[in-house]
Amino acid sequence: MPSPAYLFASIVFSSIGLAAFLYGKKQAMAPPLVVGVALMLAPYFLPGTVWLCGVSLALLGALYWLRS
Repeated sequence: MPSPAYLFASIVFSSIGLAAFLYGKKQAMAPPLVVGVALMLAPYFLPGTVWLCGVSLALLGALYWLRS
């Protein structure tokens, strides 16, 4: 059973991913769309809270870096 911290982090990062996905879809921009999908799917594949936070923050950093 996942820890409460993992569940909270997965809800927060998945919500941010949904917002990025919807923004990318509305603006027809690939980077927010792809990062949004990756953020929404990350909790299914990452084993721990540290991994989830690290990968999600890296994805958000990539989204910031790739902004236009």
